[in-house]
Amino acid sequence: MTQRPQTDGGQPEPSGGAGTGQAIDAGAELDPVHPVSPPGTRRPATASPGLTAAEVGERVARGEVNDVPVRSSRSTVDIVRANVFTRFNAIIGVLFAIVLVVGPIQDGLFGFVIVANTAIGIVQELRAKKTLDALAVIGESRPTVRRDGVSAEIHTSEIVLGDLVELGPGDKAVVDGEVAEADSLEIDESLLTGEADPVVKQPGDPVMSGSFVVAGGGAFTATKVGREAYAAQLAEEASRFTLVRSELRSGISQILKYITWMMIPTAIGLIISQSVVQEHDWREAVRRMVGGIVPMVPEGLVLLTSVAFAIGVIRLGRKQCLVQELPAIEGLARVDVVCLDKTGTLTEGGMDVHALRLLGSATDDSGSESGRGAGGTGSSGRGAGSGPDESHVRSVLGALGASDTRPNASLQAIIQAYPDGRDWRATQTLPFSSARKYSGASLTAEGGGHNTWLLGAPDVLLPAGDPALAEIDQLNTQGLRVLLLARSDRALDDPAVAQEVRPTALVVLEQRLRPEASGTLRYFADQHVDAKIISGDNAVSVGAVAGKLGLPGAGSPVDARKLPAELDRMAQVLDDSTVFGRVSPQQKQDMVGALQSRGHTVAMTGDGVNDVLALKDADIGVSMGSGSEATRAVAQIVLLNNSFSTLPSVVAEGRRVIGNITRVATLFLTKTVYSVLLAILVVCSQVPYPFLPRHLTLLSTLTIGVPAFFLALAPNKERARPDFVRRVMRHAIPAGIIAGAATFTTYLMARRYYSGSGALPAETSAATLTLFLIAMWVLAIVARPYTWWRIGLVLTMGLGFLVVIATPWLQTFFELKLVGRTMPWTAVGVAALAGVALELSWLWVERKYPCGEPRGPEPNG
Repeated sequence: MTQRPQTDGGQPEPSGGAGTGQAIDAGAELDPVHPVSPPGTRRPATASPGLTAAEVGERVARGEVNDVPVRSSRSTVDIVRANVFTRFNAIIGVLFAIVLVVGPIQDGLFGFVIVANTAIGIVQELRAKKTLDALAVIGESRPTVRRDGVSAEIHTSEIVLGDLVELGPGDKAVVDGEVAEADSLEIDESLLTGEADPVVKQPGDPVMSGSFVVAGGGAFTATKVGREAYAAQLAEEASRFTLVRSELRSGISQILKYITWMMIPTAIGLIISQSVVQEHDWREAVRRMVGGIVPMVPEGLVLLTSVAFAIGVIRLGRKQCLVQELPAIEGLARVDVVCLDKTGTLTEGGMDVHALRLLGSATDDSGSESGRGAGGTGSSGRGAGSGPDESHVRSVLGALGASDTRPNASLQAIIQAYPDGRDWRATQTLPFSSARKYSGASLTAEGGGHNTWLLGAPDVLLPAGDPALAEIDQLNTQGLRVLLLARSDRALDDPAVAQEVRPTALVVLEQRLRPEASGTLRYFADQHVDAKIISGDNAVSVGAVAGKLGLPGAGSPVDARKLPAELDRMAQVLDDSTVFGRVSPQQKQDMVGALQSRGHTVAMTGDGVNDVLALKDADIGVSMGSGSEATRAVAQIVLLNNSFSTLPSVVAEGRRVIGNITRVATLFLTKTVYSVLLAILVVCSQVPYPFLPRHLTLLSTLTIGVPAFFLALAPNKERARPDFVRRVMRHAIPAGIIAGAATFTTYLMARRYYSGSGALPAETSAATLTLFLIAMWVLAIVARPYTWWRIGLVLTMGLGFLVVIATPWLQTFFELKLVGRTMPWTAVGVAALAGVALELSWLWVERKYPCGEPRGPEPNG
């Protein structure tokens, strides 16, 4: 059994904040306190002990367990099926079978290449599956269940029918049930019903799996488990490997659709041309027909895309980053605005009490008036000599801390600083919520006095113009977090409990900045990604923290309560500013939508329940591993190491995938274009197709297959851009036309030059030389900017072709032999002219459609 990790968040922006922007009515009926003990502790006698071990055993024997399978990735069968049974594997497989009939085996080499490619794809995806499965175990939610009076964390699959499942802020209900205990329990069901307002739950009310707690606590009895639960599949969706829509995948699918339609008439024409018009041996005609169709298929493009994603998952997995949806790697690379929740992202979860500053006077109902000031540095200087007694205030703070069974980071710091609250007994509590910005408790003193105390945001509890606000603003400018302790003369369940309160003390908290936050923000700035700090804290305090991290615009924070409600005007303010404080959960969601309305691709980071709605609506949601179960469920990326510095690595992986697939797609589609053009020219000219399958297999391997594999996995820092299909085709179409036209020109010249029975092989060899040199030129352009290994890669591929040309048995195997000197040098000359045309076309495209790519430093890690 393991201890439940402390919910991280902070007050007034804790993990246990409200999941919506509308405050629950403070006057809602509140139950007496039912403290929820931490895991591993024995319950009070008045609380239900839950099931006994014997009862659990009986239910397990009857199969009444939560046996919903949770998969983090596709099954092995799914992976094999997806890699083997593809449209183009079917085409290639049929052509391979035809070649095996007409022979020789050299012309069937393309079939073995497909087998190897498919095997590589399967192996890499299985490696990614293994990584995802291992990470999913780390990130798996572990609900707290009470059995035999003891609370313990167990695996979701170990819950049985009738189990008593405890709930606290940020916890997700993993099975259906009925509320058994409620301590001001508020549950957000928006992920299931779409209803934005959280629902106050009382004993006997239903709880649906997939909903999550935004405030308060309690326990519910499991009434439906396993596949019978209302949202049983939601547990799977949180960590399932999904192939959701992405621009890269949809672009490739669009390209493949066009190619398929283009291939059909071209292949038919080629078949008729080679088998009917030309009076060749039928076996030779079939081989050349296959030689014309095979290179039209960009068979390795889909493979390399899958492999690039899979290897990205493996690389990020080594950095404790769980990618719950593979295209999220691509999506984060396209992000141009990242919204950061300060607490838990820029600052660490823990806090320390920096100072306690007493204000005014406070008289409790027991008749004792605290009659001395705090003095020293702890005093605000206000009403010295008549202020509240510090030991009295410390005791109240200790009692407030003890009354909360699931303290957030702010209250945890107060508990550690002021552990003694034994003089008070909590009779009623009001849990903290991000919408209210305060919590409270009704405390009864040992002498019988009764007080209502509130602890929360000073600018919410105090009226405008209160003298204490000036001091608070000064503290906020230092990046300190300030909470106000105040007394109310109203009952805790009074809707106006926060009005006309008596300020008693300021609790000054110091936040711990993440050491890596500054470098990560600099990385985003260098990559032209705008960072927006969105926090529930005081705007001035948030701005001070952002200023310490060197964030531009931190000196002009915006109070979100003054943001315009109109979407367009809100978007303008968001574009102009960087730091936003006092943001409600609903506003976070609205701000994401406003940014998206301006065409921005938005990423949202967060760890608390108050971030769930914004995470769900953002293009990419990023959750910390220590965050609430609800945030981890809706996020596409979970940083299991809780390190904000991992994000640049995710961006870098996405840019590597997008940039490199764009490169290799140009290679593959250039081949498709020149293959289709050659087929059309052959049909129109009524000449034999110049190549056998073995020739194009050799060229594809040396100029596309091998180099594309290395280029697809190379580092690439280029910023992702939209219109993948257009950008690829702008280069591939002119390059393919130049290559096809030049090759066919050489072929026609060779047909005029050579004659006799051995003319066709000589003509084919000359055309192959021209096509190889042009394809190498395209490779050399795509490989830019050059590094030592890229130059080595291009030279190695060229050397490979020279070895084939110079080795007698390889000449025979591939049926390649350059005859004479005139025609081979003519082929080289045509290729050189084509190379110049390639450079000019590439330059023209780049000038007409400038990329404007920003170059930044390497990401951390």
